[in-house]
Amino acid sequence: MAQTASADSSPAPYRQALDRVIYLLDRDLAPVQKVRAFLRGRTILDGLDPGDVERLALAGRLSSLDGIGPSIDAVVRGAYGAGPTAYLDGLEASTEVPLGPGAELRARLQGDCHSHSTWSDGGAELRAMAEAAMALGHEYLVATDHSARLTVAKGLSPERLADQLVEIEALNEELAPFRILTGMEVDILADGTLDLPDELLARLDVVVASVHYKIHQPEREMTRRLVTAVANPHVDILGHCTNRKVLNKPRKPSTFDADYVFAACARFDTAVEINCRPERQDPPDELLALACEWDCRISIDSDAHAPGQLEWVNYGCDRAAELGIEPERIINTRTADDLLALCNR
Repeated sequence: MAQTASADSSPAPYRQALDRVIYLLDRDLAPVQKVRAFLRGRTILDGLDPGDVERLALAGRLSSLDGIGPSIDAVVRGAYGAGPTAYLDGLEASTEVPLGPGAELRARLQGDCHSHSTWSDGGAELRAMAEAAMALGHEYLVATDHSARLTVAKGLSPERLADQLVEIEALNEELAPFRILTGMEVDILADGTLDLPDELLARLDVVVASVHYKIHQPEREMTRRLVTAVANPHVDILGHCTNRKVLNKPRKPSTFDADYVFAACARFDTAVEINCRPERQDPPDELLALACEWDCRISIDSDAHAPGQLEWVNYGCDRAAELGIEPERIINTRTADDLLALCNR
């Protein structure tokens, strides 16, 4: 049953409140179990008539439903004025993504070049990701779901990529002037070749190339692997180049000759990504500074897997500002048309 409750087709109050909680939990990189609990609760309530949800909330009987715990109960009752809104208010304050010295740079960002949706391992449909990007003031969002080799992330086969391109075309007609640019985060294979044929990569607006397996190859092999990838004329951005993790379960970075790799990025005009995910913060400052010494272009990317995570570009803007990286060096300060021209699309 539809969850819309009003003549103007705006979501029912319970849905607005739960959507916001889920957005904020994703923004905070909350444990997936907590996010899924709210998603399950939302699905349960979506199966009821909105009027029944309101009546149960006002009567304090929501928790009698299987799958509706005290947190969901409190949020929904608050949405109908039947209780405090402390849970949601607390999330709004505690999950805020700070923005310091990068505020001016953030204002110049036109889009985000690295995002995921339910087409691969993202937690939201492409429409929801696009609408969240629009709400943040972006002109465009590049859809860069994983390529087929990353089976754990439901990577896109050529056939599924073709289907995604059809959806993007339809969404662009509906959401204009906002644009979803076509793309992929394509796996860099062990020998430096890419997990998608060149003729398909050529159809995409923006290609991010990243390593996702054998991340601790010997330095010489990893150097050759990365240089081979960034030299491919269809690759526009080198994603999370060290593959390190710095939160939760830390992971050592890949080792490679950074001078050689960044020289290749500069030579072949492949941007180096500032990956803004809190657990990645990749590359570390010393390598980011080195990339700039080699005159590499930079892309500040959220690598968002949910709408709330699109706000993580704030972290990258602060890092870039602290290192004195000029806005002109950052490719997503460009308009969509200028970005496509830079990528020769």
